[in-house]
Amino acid sequence: LAYDALAAPEGTTTVLNAANEVAVEAFLDRRIAFTAIHTVNCRTLETVAAASDTVRSLEDLLDLDRRSRDAATRHAKELAL
Repeated sequence: LAYDALAAPEGTTTVLNAANEVAVEAFLDRRIAFTAIHTVNCRTLETVAAASDTVRSLEDLLDLDRRSRDAATRHAKELAL
């Protein structure tokens, strides 16, 4: 996923990083299975589309990070143990 994110529009790595942090935290808190980390990451990448023309400032990047974390949290809850 990381290599794909590097080749995707600017901001995609932000989406992946945020999703992964939320998913790993959910796993460590025993809320999702280890194998669900990848699913949370993929679903978040599908849900939060990063477009190079939408990330023009730090505020835009922080907003993208927030939206990504919100989406990842929803997906983790869907996969809860």
